[in-house]
Amino acid sequence: MNILIVKTSAIGDVTHTLPALNALRDHYPHAHISWLVEEASQDIVKGHHALDQVLVSKRKYWVKEIQNGNRKKAVKEIVQFIQMLRQKKYDLIIDFQNLLKSSMFIALARSRKKAGYGVGMAHSEYSYIVLNHRVPAVPMDYHAVYRELILIEKLGIPVKRIAFDLPVFDSDRKAITDILFREGALNQMPIVAINPMAKWDTKLWDNTKFSKIADQCVSWGFQVIFTGSFDDYSGVNDIQGQMKNPSINLCGKTTLKSLAALYERSKLLITTDTGPMHIAAALGSPVVAIFGSTAPWRTGPFGSIHNVVRVDLPCSPCLKRNCSTHDCMKKISVDMVLASVQKKLDVR
Repeated sequence: MNILIVKTSAIGDVTHTLPALNALRDHYPHAHISWLVEEASQDIVKGHHALDQVLVSKRKYWVKEIQNGNRKKAVKEIVQFIQMLRQKKYDLIIDFQNLLKSSMFIALARSRKKAGYGVGMAHSEYSYIVLNHRVPAVPMDYHAVYRELILIEKLGIPVKRIAFDLPVFDSDRKAITDILFREGALNQMPIVAINPMAKWDTKLWDNTKFSKIADQCVSWGFQVIFTGSFDDYSGVNDIQGQMKNPSINLCGKTTLKSLAALYERSKLLITTDTGPMHIAAALGSPVVAIFGSTAPWRTGPFGSIHNVVRVDLPCSPCLKRNCSTHDCMKKISVDMVLASVQKKLDVR
C-alpha cells in the first residue's frame, strides 16, 4: 500500500502531524509512506522511523527564482518535481494542509483516494475541491494535534497512542555540542533556552521584560541561551544589551535538528507562540509559552507538562497578525511569567 501525507508547512503544523504519521504506521506496518513537505520544515520529518520517503517542495525558492528572472530554471525544476511526484500511484493521499498551495500538488498526484477535511474548515481556501473523499469539518477549537488524529480516525485508521518521535540523532547532538563549545557555553551549567521572537507582531512580548526574565534565570544558576532564526538576531541582541548577566545568542546558527538537540538537553524553553515551541513540546521538554492574539487550546504546546501565560481579555484571541494596542501582550507582566518559570525550574 502506498500512502502520501501532504503537510507542507509550517514548522509547528508539520510537528502537529507526527502523531498521525505514527498512527498510520501502526495501522499499516508494511505500507510505503511518503510525506510531501516544503524545504523550511523538512528537518522535522527527515529520518523519521515511520517514513519511507520525503518529497521536498521548493515552492518558495521557485517563486523567488521566477521573480528574479530565472523563470526557465524554476519551471524546469517544477516540472521535474511533478514528474517525480507522479511516478508513484498512491492508494491514499491525505491532505492535512487544507490550502491551495498544497491542493495543486494533490490534484497532480495519482491516487484512487484523495482524502481530507471538506467544507467548513477555517482557512481551507477551497482546497477540498481536489479531494474525492471529504471528511466533515470539526471545530477549530480542538487542538491541531487532535484535528489531525480525528481526520485519520474518520478514514478508519485507529489511534492507539499519541507519539511524536521527532527524529533527533547523535550527529545532531554532536552538532549542538560543537556550536555551544564555540560560543563559550559552560558544559556543567544547566540550560534555560529562550525563543523570544515571532513573525507576527501580535505574538511579540517586550524585549525589556525578556531581559529581566533572562537575568533572573542566570541568578538562579542557569545558562541562558537564546534561539531563533537569522532574522531574529538583532532582536535578541537588543535583549542581551539590556541584561546585566552574560548569555548566548544562537539565532541563525542552528538547523532545526541541532535546535531540537538543544531543547532536548534544556531544563526549560521560554517562548512566544512559534514553531520552536512545538519542537520542544514534541520532545517532551518543558515549555513556558507566552500567548496573546492566538489560542493556546488550538495551537499551544501539546501536553500537560507545559504552562501557558496569557491574560483573559474580551478581544483575545483575535487571531490577527497586527493590532493597534497589543494589550494582550502588554498586560502580561514579568512576575506572571516568572511565577511559571520558577515553578517549572523548581527554584526559590
